[in-house]
Amino acid sequence: MKIDELKEKYTYETSNFVTIDELDIHYCDEGGGEVILLVHGTFSSLHSFDDWNEILKKQYRVIRLDLPGFGLTGPNPTHEYSIDDYSDFLDAFLEKLNIKSCCIAGSSLGGWICWEFAVKYENRVDELILINSAGYIGEKSMPLPFVIAQNPFLRNVFNYVPRAVVRRFLRQVFEDQSKVTDELVNRHYDLFHREGNKEAFVKLANSDYAHNTDRLIQLSIPVLIMWGANDNWINVKHSRKFEKDIQNSEVVIYENVGHVPMEEIPEKSAADLISFLERN
Repeated sequence: MKIDELKEKYTYETSNFVTIDELDIHYCDEGGGEVILLVHGTFSSLHSFDDWNEILKKQYRVIRLDLPGFGLTGPNPTHEYSIDDYSDFLDAFLEKLNIKSCCIAGSSLGGWICWEFAVKYENRVDELILINSAGYIGEKSMPLPFVIAQNPFLRNVFNYVPRAVVRRFLRQVFEDQSKVTDELVNRHYDLFHREGNKEAFVKLANSDYAHNTDRLIQLSIPVLIMWGANDNWINVKHSRKFEKDIQNSEVVIYENVGHVPMEEIPEKSAADLISFLERN
């Protein structure tokens, strides 16, 4: 599918594009009040926060975006996808929108980007929400797509990923299999095959990752850690690692939920987020 066709199919009435370092960033900006920035994870896009957006925009200004290398934004001209690069990108994005500080929430890879951003630019983060966040590095803690992309004998799989494989990945992400609809599979399939995104993911998966979790102790802002107990990609035990290393944190564990609570149980998880913000 051509880029113009993808934009016609997957933009919203509230979609905007802003240029940062020669890259057109797709984002949505809705509601009013305190700003909440939502950052998606691997193989995803701003659409993963559709349900949260409908709930949160009633009392907050909700901004969500397609990160470089994902969704309609597409590949970074620099072909650089380190976590540090993404942290600096978020800083530039907020600067472009003239937002000095906000609440920031990230899922999976997005969570990793968000906490590294918070460590580096803590004055720009009012509250931090980590949703099944990545960041503790180890061979047994990498999701299956990363393992495949890091293997020189297997990474050619990503030259073309059939819908059946996309569906298999999504079935690993959701505990409630009824959530894996044809519409969801088709969206992930289409956006992953946007020109340049496949190559961007392989580059991202093979970036040099630094063990920076020792810096989490530096955070003093309030942090909410959300986790689906049945996460097949990042074990729920990681939630306790974050809780141990972040001094001002609290954890909510969702039983019978997988890797993306904001999609699987949007009402409950959004309510917990709102309660957390109201307390802080």
